[in-house]
Amino acid sequence: MNIYADFLIISVFLINLIMLSSSRIRVCIKLMALQGVLVALIPFIIPHSVATGVVIASVINIILKGMVFPWLLLRALQDANIRKEVEPVGGYPFSLLLGVAFFIMSFWLDSRLVYSKTVFSNLAVPVAFATFLTGAFIIISRTKALTQVIGYLILENGIYFFGSALLNEQPLLVELAVLLDVFVAVFVMGIAIFHINREFDHIETNKLSELKDWIEP
Repeated sequence: MNIYADFLIISVFLINLIMLSSSRIRVCIKLMALQGVLVALIPFIIPHSVATGVVIASVINIILKGMVFPWLLLRALQDANIRKEVEPVGGYPFSLLLGVAFFIMSFWLDSRLVYSKTVFSNLAVPVAFATFLTGAFIIISRTKALTQVIGYLILENGIYFFGSALLNEQPLLVELAVLLDVFVAVFVMGIAIFHINREFDHIETNKLSELKDWIEP
């Protein structure tokens, strides 16, 4: 048992729970950045030789998720002049309980998979699944466009976590392509949030469903 690996994995899961129970968007952005850095460090704690491509991909992950994305989101937060997220469906206690349920369900999903090699930790795949589900739930349940971007990044953390836990060596070009997609998505969503806030004085996506064509009386 690698005590450092288990500590890192448990930290990733605890960040999921804190994200689900927090209404302050600034705190969520900082937690998302911390989780992204922790997930990027996973290849270095797996007991095998780390390939050069994995090191490069991890460093790029740390730079983007730990510095660039948080800076973009914090700037969008400042431009939108918001501080808190509207209470999600069912409230924050329900979201927290659902996060625990995701973790339990992830163990069942893990038991249904057949691995060609031993995973470095019994918690790795369940926490990866739980992180993916947490990100998807945040996208669905939150109303602020900025929080939904955070949920998208958490979902991507889960995908990267899953790949890091199962693969000894990740193709560098594939990983860089995924990071490029994420970077473009965050950049485009940041621009969209700015324009939505400028035109409608809010970034609540549920209010956009009320838009309709104006009919001249």
